[in-house]
Amino acid sequence: MKLPRRRFLAGSLAAGVIASPVGIVRGQPLAFASDPFTLGIASGSPREDSVVLWTRLAPQPLEGGGMPDSPVAVDWQIAEDEKFARVVAQSTVQAMPAEGHAVHVEAKGLRPGRHYWYRFRAGNALSPIGRTRTAPAAGSTPAQFRFAFASCAQYEQGHFAAYRDIANRDLDLVMHLGDYIYEKSWGSKLVRQHAVGIPTALSEFRDRYALYKLDPDLQAAHAAFPWLAIWDDHEVADDYANDRSYTTRDPAQFMKMRAAAYQAYYEHLPLPASARPRGPFATIYERYRFGDVLDVMLLDDRQYRSPPACVGGARPGTVADCPERTLEARTMLGSQQEQWLDRQIAGAKAHWTIVAQQTLMAELDRPNEGGHRFWMDGWDGYPNARRRLLDSIATHKPRNPVVIGGDRHAFFVADLKRDFAKANEPVLASEFVGTSITSQGPSAASMQQALKANPQLKYGRGDKRGYATVEFTASRCTVGFEALDDEKQKDSAVRRLATFVVEDGVTGAKPA
Repeated sequence: MKLPRRRFLAGSLAAGVIASPVGIVRGQPLAFASDPFTLGIASGSPREDSVVLWTRLAPQPLEGGGMPDSPVAVDWQIAEDEKFARVVAQSTVQAMPAEGHAVHVEAKGLRPGRHYWYRFRAGNALSPIGRTRTAPAAGSTPAQFRFAFASCAQYEQGHFAAYRDIANRDLDLVMHLGDYIYEKSWGSKLVRQHAVGIPTALSEFRDRYALYKLDPDLQAAHAAFPWLAIWDDHEVADDYANDRSYTTRDPAQFMKMRAAAYQAYYEHLPLPASARPRGPFATIYERYRFGDVLDVMLLDDRQYRSPPACVGGARPGTVADCPERTLEARTMLGSQQEQWLDRQIAGAKAHWTIVAQQTLMAELDRPNEGGHRFWMDGWDGYPNARRRLLDSIATHKPRNPVVIGGDRHAFFVADLKRDFAKANEPVLASEFVGTSITSQGPSAASMQQALKANPQLKYGRGDKRGYATVEFTASRCTVGFEALDDEKQKDSAVRRLATFVVEDGVTGAKPA
């Protein structure tokens, strides 16, 4: 289905603030003096018969939202056409002040593998129109399935031209793999400002999300496709691990902050009800199935991990090896999520199996720095947890396993195996890491040294910002690294930097 996406998005995002009701009759509507849909609309968590629809009422988005301390009725519709002549579901929900007047609607009873259009109304205000797509039916085999994956969008370090480019692609899905917002300011050559300090309370996290979501290119990417999203560290605090934070030493204080951060994350993304936080706890790991083409396992490698090794409570940077790093009990995912993932891998029946997580999984040793040195905030700080995950793949042998990640602000292609020190060790899965949307990357010298010292790395480049696209057919998985010319420019062009393929039944990626 070919759509004039630029025209569609321009029209939908310019929808009038004042409009007639969307079809649900009630008394005199609430009168908004200004647009309450400033943060746009979004969809996510697509199943073959349902999708989550999202919005948040915020007429004064950077001032706490500007809503009354009372529930507000919000109407929603989802239709088979952009003009809403064929409405398939509609109802009214209450936007509650306890959730920042955010709305999460699970639209059910939909048909598999097709586009739908949706919108909201609150009082006299009508939202933009969004487009979404349900997952293909179980047992079906679409000729192709396409998604983009992205991460690390530091607002100050660049404009969101990469999101604009995503919005104009022909995709079925977008996956965001963490660092949707940044809690702190850092980097060089900043082009815009957070304007306030590091958030610690719920109201402050809400305003930080609002700042990011006011960006029209991010809104366009949400309006164009359904999203799957997982967090990394900067949605809460840099390099935190479970209840440990080098920036907030008191665990009780940190968990209070984590509760606020998790709540704000839920309020601003199209997440299912199963992801609703319970204080400082929330379950975001989940499995999605897209026909017989794709099984996707979304992981959470922050909430349950063991404290960082070898650093004695300091920031988990790159340090010399130590015995603590290789303790068998150390976990990246927590025992419950590890067991869940093992069951999902055992039950994966699709043509391609995607493990979507936050960072580079392949080992990245730095012997040039003097002895074996590893980054304690990534999988290298948890090597036996990585081995257990790869053991699960080796044992259950899902079809065509592919791991995707972000976090490192660089493009990587890697072979994954149990023991990276053994040249003849069998490759168990292919790995692709996307660069950042804006966040500055590693130096060229460090990337060259990493590639030289780690033969499992087939490609690495950290000087470009952007994202990755993936296309699946029955015979191959094709990954494109899409790079901005200049993230400091709002209208930057995007060009394909490199293309890799994984052939059906052949483990390991190769240049296209």
